[in-house]
Amino acid sequence: MSIETVKSYLKQHGFEKNILEFSESSATVELAAQAVGCEPARIAKTLSFLADNRVILIAAAGDTKIDNAKYKAQFHTKAKMIPFSQVEELTGHAPGGVCPFAVREGTEVYLDVSLKRFDTVFPACGSSNSAVEMTIEELEKYSCCIGWVDVCK
Repeated sequence: MSIETVKSYLKQHGFEKNILEFSESSATVELAAQAVGCEPARIAKTLSFLADNRVILIAAAGDTKIDNAKYKAQFHTKAKMIPFSQVEELTGHAPGGVCPFAVREGTEVYLDVSLKRFDTVFPACGSSNSAVEMTIEELEKYSCCIGWVDVCK
């Protein structure tokens, strides 16, 4: 999967025209914020975890970190990031482009409440040089998330 997969997915919802592609990398929160021209907190970074045999993606505000105690309370296991070499295989997107759209079947997508303080945020779109601006309601709808969690500090 790639930006093409995400474009195709968002096109089904009339949203592909909103995708931004950059000549420079947007693979980190800081780079994405520079490319988009916003504060780093408004970058909706998507973190990828393994929980037993489950793949869990959590979109969170760019200025947050996972709170291990909250994560364990929510998912009943220790927070374990997917190894870099397995991210694309398990999520459908390469590191730097992981996003909550067009993910592999069975992937669980959640949104962290840290995003709710913004009117719009910028998640990646399946590549290390893309983003899309969405309202929180649009992100919730198009990510097909299971729900909201509070796992960040």
